Amino acid sequence: MTFYPTDKIALFIDGANFFSAGRALNTDIDYKKLLEEFRKRGILIRAYYYTAIAEDDDYSPIRPLIDWLDYNGFTMVTKTARSYTDAQGRKRWRGDMKIEMAVDMLGMADHADHIVLFSGDGDFCRLVEAVQARGARVTVVSTVKTQPPQASDDLRRQCDDFVDLADLLTIIGRPRRDTAGALPRFIQGDEDDE
Repeated sequence: MTFYPTDKIALFIDGANFFSAGRALNTDIDYKKLLEEFRKRGILIRAYYYTAIAEDDDYSPIRPLIDWLDYNGFTMVTKTARSYTDAQGRKRWRGDMKIEMAVDMLGMADHADHIVLFSGDGDFCRLVEAVQARGARVTVVSTVKTQPPQASDDLRRQCDDFVDLADLLTIIGRPRRDTAGALPRFIQGDEDDE
């Protein structure tokens, strides 16, 4: 990653997508170390984390993470995930955060020199292009070292720099806990949104 000491940096973490990439690499992310790493690389002006929370759910397994991030330097952006029944009668969840991320990234592009997007979702290609047109450099963090790869080829071509999450794990990763603590399906993303 190429950062300059005077770079104003903003982080945008697609919670569901980034969680899936970490899980595919059999690791958990240490968010405290993640913040520390990017504070070393420049002037960290904002770290956003986006996720959906189940509707009518008094307790969500992701709530402790949301609370910790909120108290430890992250700007949390959440919305209610809505349940629906698909054509096969299976219960599914919708909680796409792409619009929220797009609005915030475009707004931050005028204030940041370098934006780091933690997502491999190809739907962000046009957003990355628009942010670059405003003068900000964009680094994408995801992985292609899994089967299937978690990062879109189109997104990798569009960004200024691509960093494979597998290469950052010695800095920001920790061994994955058992699957009993896995996030529910609606947090992990819906295949309809990919």
